[in-house]
Amino acid sequence: MALLINSVVGASPLAGESLLNVKDLRVTFGTPDGDVTAVNDLNFTLNAGETLGIVGESGSGKSQTAFALMGLLASNGRIDGSATFGGREILNLPEHELNRLRAEQISMIFQDPMTSLNPYMRVGEQLMEVLMLHKKMSKTEAYEESVRMLDAVKMPEARKRMRMYPHEFSGGMRQRVMIAMALLCRPKLLIADEPTTALDVTVQAQIMTLLNELKHEFNTAIIMITHDLGVVAGICDKVLVMYAGRTMEYGSARDVFYHPSHPYSLGLLSAVPRLDKEGAALDTIPGNPPNLLRLPKGCPFQPRCPYASEGCENTPPLESFGEGRLRACFRSVEELV
Repeated sequence: MALLINSVVGASPLAGESLLNVKDLRVTFGTPDGDVTAVNDLNFTLNAGETLGIVGESGSGKSQTAFALMGLLASNGRIDGSATFGGREILNLPEHELNRLRAEQISMIFQDPMTSLNPYMRVGEQLMEVLMLHKKMSKTEAYEESVRMLDAVKMPEARKRMRMYPHEFSGGMRQRVMIAMALLCRPKLLIADEPTTALDVTVQAQIMTLLNELKHEFNTAIIMITHDLGVVAGICDKVLVMYAGRTMEYGSARDVFYHPSHPYSLGLLSAVPRLDKEGAALDTIPGNPPNLLRLPKGCPFQPRCPYASEGCENTPPLESFGEGRLRACFRSVEELV
């Protein structure tokens, strides 16, 4: 764990005004077998220029949180709670207002850039379309601004790439195109849903460095959704650990990595491969994430938790235990070793 901890950003969270405030967010899907609560009473705050990492296993509610904020839930989804962006409530906005918000204020990078880009259109046309539609630029203005943004994301020979199709790009280059497209309208908030999942480790590092640079250049707040704790260590100011739709732990990246306060956080960190233990078996969290239709009684992590006791059959409240830190666990922090 030490090698991972050493890469945590040393600077304190960037100073900035409160940009996004999420309070008691709940996302429920109606299914033939009953309602499924994918996100359960989520709370967090994000300031301008900060990066929040949301981590957890598949099915923990990370992506549904982002889709709820973007107004992209499936038709059987229902949102409760509140999310204010720049002081304005953004949940359940009318479609025309959502389109304007997504064009001018909030952008999202999806997991697979190949399926996000139109294979029948040149990359330049797709970039220019954003500016011509939302910024009312002329074709010439949109072309030059698109080239400038490709340069900003370190795309080699940017002007030449404008004439190419998505299949002519590598995975890392396609992801750079998606980042450029997301930043064209200078959004205040960028949501990145596992943007490095399909990339090799070298390109992953390049993309993370790029996002960090762009965050400081444009003062853009970022929500980074990822399985990769190394990504969180390298770019995030705050970390939200989710399990079964609930918050298990919330705090600064440095606090969560140096002093994890929840058994689930400990399990995730222990499962990260370490270079100083060559040939050692990887630690794992036993069992599987729960079925959201049939959650266990009490703490959802209780069946897999090595610290579980009879008291865990009750649901632990999310409590503050330090400056800017929250956790949902009956065990004291001192008991977690």
